[in-house]
Amino acid sequence: MSQAPPSSSFSTRVTEVVRRLGMPVVVLLAALLFDLVFVTDAALDNHGPKFVDFALFPGIFAMVGCAIWARRRAAVAAMVAAFALAFFTIFQRYLHTPAYSSVLANLSITDVVAGTEMVYYLARRARPGVAFAAISSLVVGALIAVFGRYSYGDISSSSIVSAMLFGCALLTGAVVIGVAGRTQSDGPRGVREQRLRKLRRVNALAMGQWPLIGALAITLLFEFGFTYDSGASGFPVLFCSIGAGVAAVLSPRRPGDAMLGVAGLMLLSALVMPFLSLGYDYQLAGGIPPAQMAAGIGVVVNLVRAVPLVKAWPRIAVLSAVVAVGTILNTRRSSFSPLTDPQEIGSFAVGAGLVLGISIAVGMFLRSRDSERTQVMKAAVTDAQTTERMALARELHDVVAHHVTGIVVQAQAARMMGEKNPQLALEAMGRIEDAGTEALAAMRRLVRSMRGDAPAGASDLSEQATTDLAADLRKLVDGANHGVKTALVLDLPPNLPHEVGRSALRLVQESLTNVGKHAADATEALVHAEVTGRELHLSVRDDGREQAHRPAGGSGGYGLVGMRERVALLHGRLTAGRGPDGGWRVEAWLPLEANGDDG
Repeated sequence: MSQAPPSSSFSTRVTEVVRRLGMPVVVLLAALLFDLVFVTDAALDNHGPKFVDFALFPGIFAMVGCAIWARRRAAVAAMVAAFALAFFTIFQRYLHTPAYSSVLANLSITDVVAGTEMVYYLARRARPGVAFAAISSLVVGALIAVFGRYSYGDISSSSIVSAMLFGCALLTGAVVIGVAGRTQSDGPRGVREQRLRKLRRVNALAMGQWPLIGALAITLLFEFGFTYDSGASGFPVLFCSIGAGVAAVLSPRRPGDAMLGVAGLMLLSALVMPFLSLGYDYQLAGGIPPAQMAAGIGVVVNLVRAVPLVKAWPRIAVLSAVVAVGTILNTRRSSFSPLTDPQEIGSFAVGAGLVLGISIAVGMFLRSRDSERTQVMKAAVTDAQTTERMALARELHDVVAHHVTGIVVQAQAARMMGEKNPQLALEAMGRIEDAGTEALAAMRRLVRSMRGDAPAGASDLSEQATTDLAADLRKLVDGANHGVKTALVLDLPPNLPHEVGRSALRLVQESLTNVGKHAADATEALVHAEVTGRELHLSVRDDGREQAHRPAGGSGGYGLVGMRERVALLHGRLTAGRGPDGGWRVEAWLPLEANGDDG
């Protein structure tokens, strides 16, 4: 009996929501929520005129709209955003609205996030000349906002330097990431495929790390503010925090090395902090900057999740020792001497031990959940393999073996009677011919039932050719049963092994069926089949989006399991998931030569 799919947990549902909206939209909405809370609090406090801060909202919402619009029309949205920055600068000066600074002076965090995302979309999708013009317009609009918006005092030289450095870093990072994700249609196919695979890996990594990314974003936002208050002296600590955050996000790939990297950055920050004359804000979290503390918790969770605790504890001990050094050196008190009071050290040790224990517990829980999911997937694949083998065995025994047995009996009778009565032998030969014809028909029905998506004789699809994969695929696409216009690109030899062709046809059939059932607003699909080296490479992709509701008739959830099982029987490889542009993509590599036991 096959096991039911595991029920979706809260984290799984949140991950699905994030995947449906897209990480850029989620980050933008998080920045908007922060600004809504911050500006509302500022508008209702007792500092300055009440409600005047609400005049910041029109400009904030305008930038949010432009950032979302940029997903489809990046250049036009960027030009409108540049105009909005200049217009709302005049608007805020006219109303004497006090601007607040986030990463860039006089710009809200939503303005910064929206502008960075628009630069990314321009670098990735627009033509170079158009992208340069639109990005230049955004930069001019940002400069107008930085130097033109009303503030209670003149902008200090340190704020100007900070704004220029942060602005250049954000601009360069967005352009580099956007260009790296650019898919050039005139480039070699292998280069494009390799770039897309890297993007899918990065996308999967970010989706799996969304709680850590959210915590790092919030803590880094505070550290940006601390850096503004401290001037240029806060930059070394900020760069260490950014580096620790990047290492923490990448830690699922190499958690041990990431742990040592975060520990090294923490130690460097702890050693230089006493010489930077930083304010009290940097002494939050017991002498450790908040972003570095969040990064340390993240790498502990990912390390314990990836390796057993008995192997992880040496690196955890190293990180704990670094945290202790930072706490002793940088916990601010009335004097600037290191922390030596045993009672204070004990209280910090209890707090650090509690945080470390929670991190280890979370990592062990995730490790247990991953192991359970792996076991469920293996059990599902094993059950699917057993079910298909048993069905084939029953079919062979009940149908084919029955006719073959009759042939054997008739042949024995003909041999025994042939010398005595040739006429009886001729009649037996006729019966043998009939039994052989019936056996051949039964075998063909069995082959058709294995190649089609319905029982033998149930549809025209099960009657199609069984020896020519190219002809099968053309007939499948021409039938358009899935209701989406489909292009077909084939480069197949005529002598593919039958079992490979049968599995390939079933994979394409299931993929196109899923396109019709699950790809909302899909306008086109592409089926690509070619032989590369000693493998048959299949690719089915569409340009749709995931449906918000279940398809009519529901979904059993076993389609992907069945495809993985078919590929596993041939010792091949299968990948399935959403591409960088939102459509669904299925790829399979099927060996053309046997490389393992079938049974």
